[in-house]
Amino acid sequence: MAGATGSLLAGGIFILLLAGWLGQKYGLPPPPPKIAGIDLGTTYSSIGIYHAVTGETIILPDDLGKKSVPSVVAFLPNGTVLIGTRATEQQEHNPKRTIYDAKRFIGRNFEKNNKDFLSDQKRYPFKINLDSEGKAFFEIPLDSGTKNVYPEEIGSLIIGYLKSAAAKHLGVTLGQVVISCPAEFNEKQRNFTAKAAEIAEMEVRRVISEPTAAALAYGLHKKQGVENVVVVDLGGGTLDVSVLWLQGGVFVTQAMAGNNRLGGQDFNDRVQKHLISKIAEKFGKTIDNKEDIQQIRMEVEKGKIRLTNVPSTTISLNLKTVGKWNYELTRDEFETLNGDLLKAIELPITAALADANLDTADVDEIVLVGGSTQVPAVRKIVGRFFKKSANYGVDPELAVVTGASVQAGVIGGGWPLQVAAMELPAKRRKRHFFTEEQKENEKDRTISEL
Repeated sequence: MAGATGSLLAGGIFILLLAGWLGQKYGLPPPPPKIAGIDLGTTYSSIGIYHAVTGETIILPDDLGKKSVPSVVAFLPNGTVLIGTRATEQQEHNPKRTIYDAKRFIGRNFEKNNKDFLSDQKRYPFKINLDSEGKAFFEIPLDSGTKNVYPEEIGSLIIGYLKSAAAKHLGVTLGQVVISCPAEFNEKQRNFTAKAAEIAEMEVRRVISEPTAAALAYGLHKKQGVENVVVVDLGGGTLDVSVLWLQGGVFVTQAMAGNNRLGGQDFNDRVQKHLISKIAEKFGKTIDNKEDIQQIRMEVEKGKIRLTNVPSTTISLNLKTVGKWNYELTRDEFETLNGDLLKAIELPITAALADANLDTADVDEIVLVGGSTQVPAVRKIVGRFFKKSANYGVDPELAVVTGASVQAGVIGGGWPLQVAAMELPAKRRKRHFFTEEQKENEKDRTISEL
């Protein structure tokens, strides 16, 4: 009986191998994917799949063609829900009902006098409150009354949106998911991240740390001689640095450090303030019209993206306050305006390496994650620090979702056969750093409260 069972098992494996080989050789259509990979990010979120047979990972766009969807949910007064780009487009006119950065609060409990929470209550235009257990929720004023929405419910709306976008492309609804979360998330935060997917009617097969997912995207788990990996994740609002130890497909987070108030939006704010001061000099007028401010913000973001490829760009504005006005922004000026912020990137890298007892020479691979790592100055800083180039082959905005999708394909039994990555929990707590400007703001806030 044992021999017969062994023969059947061997035969099944042979058929699987043969089917995969034939599919690759003759271009047979792959079977529909079973599991999605989702990056539920603080600023942007994405969904991807791993195609069996071809071994190709595909990140799926929404109906607007966006592969990176803003993690923003808006409620209109009548209760209509807008998600992603459509939510951001009306944000300036509907600030009290447009929720973003919800991931910062997921799975966390706060005391009512917690300084971080009190600061966040002042920082965001929408209302955040605490329930009897200390869980944060958002109060949304509607025509029918106030609606209370929890962070995991915001996450579920974003996941549901991504799930629907994937279904339109694939012709099938994916009911299972591998979802990412920050390496620093504790068990409760991971559980609530999973709960967001479950509310969106997706079965969670695995919650994977973002640095591990990024390393998987580059195939570092299959690369010989790679043990120490540093992941630098600089997104729209946060900087996270993780040191991973890799051995036999097992990832161990050795150290974490970061700045939860440093990202692409901070770079944009510097340029925005600079432009507003230039307008005041030229026209003698203060820009306080919300639509003008939103236009400046959007054009600065576009200009920053253009500066990744060219040394200078024109910021073209047509403002209600002053009319048409153009400004030539150079990459050098952008870097000067953000000089201290760019320099601050080195602090968490230094701390994470020190906590892991590593020198730069001990680092085998560097992975850049997050859209802001496309800024040339950021890449120069990282390259200079380690005295070697980071991995650039994968779009840094999509590295995490790509890795989550690879893991989804492995769990789903995709071809080519791969070894599933395993993670061991981090033993060290994350170290947090702040820029000098943040320290001054914190000092001013404390003085004002006395």
